[in-house]
Amino acid sequence: MSTESPKSPEERAACVEEGLARAEELRKARSYNEGIRLLVDVLQYGLEKAKIYYRLGNLYVDAGDLARAEYAYKRALEVDPKHTNAMHNLAVVYKRQKKVSLFVKTYKQAQRMALLRPHSPPLAPSDKVHLRRLGLRIVLGVVAGGLLFLVVLLIVLR
Repeated sequence: MSTESPKSPEERAACVEEGLARAEELRKARSYNEGIRLLVDVLQYGLEKAKIYYRLGNLYVDAGDLARAEYAYKRALEVDPKHTNAMHNLAVVYKRQKKVSLFVKTYKQAQRMALLRPHSPPLAPSDKVHLRRLGLRIVLGVVAGGLLFLVVLLIVLR
């Protein structure tokens, strides 16, 4: 990331995305403190806060700082109360901290959230084409069936 502060919204968004990607690389390289510093710096742009706090929580967990991980996941949930992964990871932190009642409550809530908002992975372009064709076939089948029903009904009523 560059040292001068980006001005336009596009530049800020690009810096945030770059920071998130770089922090994930640092996490995989086990450079947790550097990744944490990077994400804290990226927070200044005010974009993607839930995602940044969630990733911060992950880095803190990996670094063994469960108190800060708990704080980061709670902040992610303040920004986005429906962030299922943050709720689940908060439950895991509570379990590691041996806060059993909080773990049970948070884990159940995470499970409910997961049922209400299931994770759907992005579709490949070929899958999208296949689903569009399937949808078109279904619609055409329903229309053809309706027309056939009307023709039969007209023949019977005459």
